Amino acid sequence: MAVAKQFLKSKPLAKVTFELSAEAVNGAKTVALAGEFNGWDASAAALKKQKDGSYKATVELPVGGEYQYRYVLDGTTWINDWAADKYVASGVSGEENSVVVL
Repeated sequence: MAVAKQFLKSKPLAKVTFELSAEAVNGAKTVALAGEFNGWDASAAALKKQKDGSYKATVELPVGGEYQYRYVLDGTTWINDWAADKYVASGVSGEENSVVVL
């Protein structure tokens, strides 16, 4: 798992690339990114499968904030990012959400 951040010089935005390893995907057929930045909509940001079996997606987010997110495998299993900047309580059955800090 990895989160890469590229800060734009011309705008207060960052291109954030979210990547989930083939090991973490564990045979899932679909991987999506759900978070505060897309209304927690598991169908809004599908990750694209890479040749090595990992999944990747890039999202532009405003600089200066913290954004909670999780990965959704096969539309049903929600998992955290091992490479998140930090974790916060989600308020749902003791679960935590991953957080990217920009």
